[in-house]
Amino acid sequence: MIATTAHAAQLCCDALNQAGHTRSSPLHTVMSMANTLEASRQAWVIRGQSRSRRVGSWPVWFARKTAEKPLLYLHSAVSSAQLCALSTETAQRGILCNDIETQPSAWPKGAQPSLPLWLASNPHCTPYDPATGEEVRAIVLAGLRTLYIDGKPGFYYLALHDDDNAVPLTEQDREDALKGMYPLQRDAPGDVRLLGAGRALEEVVQAKRLLAEDWNITAQLWSCPSYTRLAREAAAAERWNRLHPTAPRRSSHLRECLAGNAAPVIAVTGYAQPIVDPLAAYVDARFVGLGAGSVQASAPSRYWIAVSALSALAKDGLIAAQQVERAMKRYSLQ
Repeated sequence: MIATTAHAAQLCCDALNQAGHTRSSPLHTVMSMANTLEASRQAWVIRGQSRSRRVGSWPVWFARKTAEKPLLYLHSAVSSAQLCALSTETAQRGILCNDIETQPSAWPKGAQPSLPLWLASNPHCTPYDPATGEEVRAIVLAGLRTLYIDGKPGFYYLALHDDDNAVPLTEQDREDALKGMYPLQRDAPGDVRLLGAGRALEEVVQAKRLLAEDWNITAQLWSCPSYTRLAREAAAAERWNRLHPTAPRRSSHLRECLAGNAAPVIAVTGYAQPIVDPLAAYVDARFVGLGAGSVQASAPSRYWIAVSALSALAKDGLIAAQQVERAMKRYSLQ
C-alpha cells in the first residue's frame, strides 16, 4: 500500500528521530540524513549535479511518479540559472541541498552573485545558510513537516559547508533557528551584537574574542540561519501595520530578538552584502551589514568584523575614534 504524502513524511521524521545523530558538519549531517531517508523507502533522495537537469536523466521511479513523496535533492548549483532550472524540474517542491561551497571556486561560497539574490527574491523559496549540523537537522525536519505534513507550498534551500562547528541546541534554539536567528548565549550582555550565518559564523565568534581580549568590549553572538526569512517576516509585519493603523501592531522575530537594546548590530554573511542590507530597516540601533566585497573580496575576516564593531561604537560616541585607528594598525588593515 502506497502511503499518503503526509503519512510518508511522518514516517521519514520518525526514521530520522529513531536513527539519532552525532554532531557533525552541515554537509555530513545531510548525507547521514539522506542515507536514513533512503533506507526508509518513504522519500525520494536524489544525489547528483544540477547540470543533469532533464527528468530523463533522473531515476525512472522519480520520473514516472504517481504520487508525491518527500524529496531531498543533493546538488551542486553554481548559478541562479542552474538553480532555477532545477527548481522548475522539481515543481518548486522539496528540500534542495547545495554543496557548492565545499568545492574549489573563485566565487565567495562557491556561488555566482546572482544565486543568493535569486534565492532572496523567490517567494517560493525558504533559503537557509546553516552554520552547524544541529541547525541542518532542525531545518530538514521542519521542511518535512511544513511541506509534506502541513502541505504548504514552496521549497527549502540549504547551503552546505564541511566545517564542524558543534553547537548544541535547546528546543527553543531550534524553534528560533527556523525563524531565522537565535542567540548562542541567552541573556548574555554585550556592548555590540554580532550576527553571523553559515561558515561566516566562525569568524564572528573569533571577532568576539578579539574584541574582548584586545579592547575590553563585550559582544552578544547570534547565529542567523536565514537572513532572508528574518527580512521577509519583518517586511510583512510592517506592511500589515500600515494597512491596519488602528489595530494592535504586529512584531517580527527580528524585532523581538533585538528589542530593548541600543547596542550596534553587525550582521555578517559569506554572500554579498545585499543579503543582509534589508534588515537595516527593521533594526532600531546602528546597523552595519558585512558581506563578500564589503571590505575585502572574500567574506569579512574576524579582524574586519572587530574593526567594524569598534567603528560603530565610536560613531555612537561610546568609545574614542582613536581606538578604531589603533585597531586598523594592530590588525594590519591599513
